[in-house]
Amino acid sequence: MLDPYDDAHFMRKALQEAEMAYEKNEVPIGAVIVVADRVIARAHNLTELLNDVTAHAEMQAITAASNFLGGKYLNECTLYVTLEPCQMCAGALYWSQIKKIVYGAVDPKRGCGIMGTKLHPKTEIVGGVLDEECGEILKRFFIEKRNLN
Repeated sequence: MLDPYDDAHFMRKALQEAEMAYEKNEVPIGAVIVVADRVIARAHNLTELLNDVTAHAEMQAITAASNFLGGKYLNECTLYVTLEPCQMCAGALYWSQIKKIVYGAVDPKRGCGIMGTKLHPKTEIVGGVLDEECGEILKRFFIEKRNLN
């Protein structure tokens, strides 16, 4: 029997957030944090709107989830994010002790894997979930940016 709450299901929710970022002319990365098959945080990049280089989707989601749970540790939570976390976000995820990170597209230049960033020893990481869809929105965004300039 198919699990209605599999990784692809929640990655689609993160993709919805990426679309919201795209509509705001933000780099289209979206994230959701889930606990017990329930979305407790939704976020997308807000670096342009907030004029803040730290306002990545993951950072926004960590803050929202921590506020929802009333604590700083996300050790029962899973983050779904459309692009592999950067070093900054992976560091914040380390300190949150997140249980699992699921990402869509690989970031071959700035992703936590290529940068050698350490995650919390108990954190599981899974990549490539809906990677084509997650990569496509980023490609479309940057093609449009280059064509406007």
